[in-house]
Amino acid sequence: MESELDRKLRAEARRGRGAISNEAGRFEPYQRAEVDDGWVQDPPEVLRTHVTIENARTIITRNKSPDISFDRSINPYRGCEHGCIYCFARPSHAYLGYSAGLDFETKLIARPNAAERLVQELSRKSYAARPLAIGTNTDPYQPIEAKYLIMRRVLKVLARFQHPVTIVTKGTLIERDIDILSDMAAAGLARVGISITTLDAQVSRRMEPRVPGPKRRLKMIERLSRAGIPVRAMVAPVVPGLTDHELEALLTASNEAGAQAAGYILLRLPGEIADLFQDWLEEHFPDRADRVMGRMRQMRGGADYQNEFGTRMVGQGQFASLLKHRYQITLKRLGLAHELPDLRCDLFCVPPKAGDQLSLF
Repeated sequence: MESELDRKLRAEARRGRGAISNEAGRFEPYQRAEVDDGWVQDPPEVLRTHVTIENARTIITRNKSPDISFDRSINPYRGCEHGCIYCFARPSHAYLGYSAGLDFETKLIARPNAAERLVQELSRKSYAARPLAIGTNTDPYQPIEAKYLIMRRVLKVLARFQHPVTIVTKGTLIERDIDILSDMAAAGLARVGISITTLDAQVSRRMEPRVPGPKRRLKMIERLSRAGIPVRAMVAPVVPGLTDHELEALLTASNEAGAQAAGYILLRLPGEIADLFQDWLEEHFPDRADRVMGRMRQMRGGADYQNEFGTRMVGQGQFASLLKHRYQITLKRLGLAHELPDLRCDLFCVPPKAGDQLSLF
């Protein structure tokens, strides 16, 4: 049995990380387990972030989900150092042979050739412009973006092609790109969603260990809005029994910071996330764990998760209906919109390359 000292040492080794375990991915034939045989006396090694470079063959991903408003997206990175325990992208790491747990936030994949691939795909004669979503899987402005600059190069390509883009992020690095985004926004080509989960800094630090705190994210909304960039605040996810009581306060604070629209998404626990989240609850909020999961199951037909289109984002049942009603009333009171205006697609054009015949008109 693990001693109290061993438990504390292991917790110290993963400090600043969201998950507390690292079970092998669901496609792997074997599971890994650490066993204390009494011989090793050194404390566990502190978990570091490792980045692998991927030479992407394609960069635009297509989807047909009726629950989301876009049909194409880009992911500059796989995995996310932010370490949000609730991140619905965690199970995607299993396709790479990694764990959805600690691997997801420590073994990252960067795609430095994303901008070059994007130029090729946008230049195809068959390409028809529609808003391109970035940040819908993993955050494009996670800490490693400061080194790799992939997102900034992608934005420069989109600006050159006059292509509409929507971005969802929690990362303050987006402020670095206000110069590009403000010009695109002025032409009706860009809008941003900022995800904010709680106003409680301690809850945020435990749930989203490497994400800027709530006050800093509200400052991001203010700075982007002041630069003329339309911002939609995303209260996502709403965790029943832990953060749901903050819905009105979060919408109000976002409105005061300058957000023009707002939305919310109920906590989702697909695949491996259900076990990861429940382990996290038991460690950080043991007094609320049963209440949180009880409420979740009330809103998910008795299960940890249901993936039916139409209800997976908001849940169902009495509590879900009450949450939706509170959201709608608060939006009306504050004068916030549910969605931002549509972006322009008619400006899209492929810029001429060296040696191309230029038009006289």
